[in-house]
Amino acid sequence: MGPIQTIKFNMEKSKVLHLGRKNQRYKYRLGETWLKNSNCERNLGVLVDNRLNMNQQCAATTKKANSILSCINRGIKSNCDILVQLYESLVRPFLEYCIQIWSPHYKKDVEILEKMQRRELQ
Repeated sequence: MGPIQTIKFNMEKSKVLHLGRKNQRYKYRLGETWLKNSNCERNLGVLVDNRLNMNQQCAATTKKANSILSCINRGIKSNCDILVQLYESLVRPFLEYCIQIWSPHYKKDVEILEKMQRRELQ
């Protein structure tokens, strides 16, 4: 029989995300340490809240894409071809990362993303 391998958890980073409205919200512990509850967590770069609502992910993505777009616009003003290439290589990956999971369902979220993309076209 081979050696027993154990997984070590970082208790500081371990949290419980209770999903659903009728969830009992039990308390969990690992060993002697009680785990903290959380209303929103980032997993693989995607923010998920306890209602599986992606509003925070949409806002965070838009904010990050806007900051990159601002840097691009400050650095290059005139060459449209270069602006398009920089947008496609630096901004679009943030907008498209895991879009299958967090794709915006609410009109407000869609409008925020469309507004950010229209800003690039101006």
